[in-house]
Amino acid sequence: MTAGLTIDQLAEKHSATLDTALDVIRTRAYWSPHPEHPKAYGPDQDGGLDAAAGQAAFDALRDRRFELDQPGTDGWTGSEVSPYGPRLGIEYPHADLSVLLPAMRSAMRPWRDAGPRHRALVCLEILKRISARTHEMAHAVMHTSGQAFMMAFQAGGPHAQDRGLEAVAYAYAAQAEAERTAEWVKPQGKRDPLKLAKEFTAVPRGIALVIGCNTFPTWNGYPGLFASLATGNPVLVKPHPRAVLPLALTVRVAREVLREAGFSPDLVALAAERDGEGIAKSLAVHPDVRIIDYTGSTAFGDWLETNARQAQVFTEKAGVNTVILDSTDDYKGMLSNLAFSLSLYSGQMCTTPQNLLIPRGGIGTDAGHKTYDEVVADLAEAVGKLLGDDARANALLGAIVNDQVKERIEAAGRLGEVALASRAVANPDFPDATVRTPVIVKLDGAKPDAEAAYFSECFGPVSFAVAVDSTAEAVELLRRTVREKGAMTVGAYTTSAEAERLIEEACLEECAQLSLNLTGGVYVNQTAAFSDYHGSGGNPAANAALCDAAFVASRFRTVEVRRQA
Repeated sequence: MTAGLTIDQLAEKHSATLDTALDVIRTRAYWSPHPEHPKAYGPDQDGGLDAAAGQAAFDALRDRRFELDQPGTDGWTGSEVSPYGPRLGIEYPHADLSVLLPAMRSAMRPWRDAGPRHRALVCLEILKRISARTHEMAHAVMHTSGQAFMMAFQAGGPHAQDRGLEAVAYAYAAQAEAERTAEWVKPQGKRDPLKLAKEFTAVPRGIALVIGCNTFPTWNGYPGLFASLATGNPVLVKPHPRAVLPLALTVRVAREVLREAGFSPDLVALAAERDGEGIAKSLAVHPDVRIIDYTGSTAFGDWLETNARQAQVFTEKAGVNTVILDSTDDYKGMLSNLAFSLSLYSGQMCTTPQNLLIPRGGIGTDAGHKTYDEVVADLAEAVGKLLGDDARANALLGAIVNDQVKERIEAAGRLGEVALASRAVANPDFPDATVRTPVIVKLDGAKPDAEAAYFSECFGPVSFAVAVDSTAEAVELLRRTVREKGAMTVGAYTTSAEAERLIEEACLEECAQLSLNLTGGVYVNQTAAFSDYHGSGGNPAANAALCDAAFVASRFRTVEVRRQA
């Protein structure tokens, strides 16, 4: 295969970016090479698309076949309907896996032999080209996940690309440590020393399977995809049936770059499924699949961890995220911050707070002592004011992603006293969209029947204000929740050094990521690549963290060759 994109060209374009990424995963400072503002993208960005071109590119994808030219295509499939209403009408190639998987395996050797730096630079070129098409990707994410456009643009575009680049940096660092040569000399006294020449090579495990999710197809998909590709593994992308397009676009760009760089495009392929086919289970136990990355329900994540024994499995499942309200010196800021956290993307994030643990005797604040009832009422009022304008509400809430979330909202009122009822919001641009504001339900933590509600995950814009006897009891309930149900995030508000110590110790012992006293423009349900860890891998919500050394290290093995010197 003739290379059209040489290693020298790739190095000239991307070495500085890779070197900076390697530095910031060490310092954990803020950095991003991918602009968050839509106006930063356009034709001057190496063939990029501006807003109009991105919209046109998305529109051109609809109601036609999405060609990929990958081996084993035996038909076409696709049934995506936007949460905003329109049917996308896109058909994707359906793969005969008995043809596709062998083609992917045969692509491995040249990719392995290219070495870690060459692979990393190719991955950065893929990310660069995806970045140039961020406007197109934003529409694809919006109309498959239900995110509002600006969130789809940022979370589905630059933030997802940052997570992909972060994974590449960790993967390169781990392999650079493993790949080396050594001259080994062992003295033997009066006899000649023993001498060996040793060579150590990072060897990929095999085909990696990415099982995509509906709500954040790129943000959750890119870490595993790029971690596996950068460590030498072919990657088969199995999107969620309702969110195929963002990952199909990603696969198309990856195949294009791999071909131009002189490698087989079959290192990255798409596995779109027919309605009801359920190929994730059969793929997960296929002997050629050696790595699995999954985001989704706890039930299927547990099944993968139990049954996919031939593979290294990385899961991000679900948990019950908790915030403890003990005291605050910025009551208004606390309420504002929590209101935004509960509202963003209609709570359809694995990091959104669910349980708000509040001492029944109330909390101390800079605005005076507030009773439990006052805190809950004031929070409900803050959410109501934040979402009182329909235009702003639509920009924050997006659309409800599926009927199951809608059913949870409607059922929440039967679980306890409703402090804030959910209301429907009309979207004038998409009249068929289901847009709902959050519901807040008051529960007494001392009552056994309340535990059934707050001790189970309720994905979507449903939160429980749980009255507890004390902050100490809240900490114990937090411990139990994280240990038994898991948590992607924990938040707390306190002015007490002792309470802070107890909460921090609980999170350290139960391995949960903690945010303290957030009152400004950073929210508990947001994490930044290169600096924040998404999940910990240490509680039932996820067995991996995005991103740390453990997330990449087991995607390859180091093989040693010794030669007599």
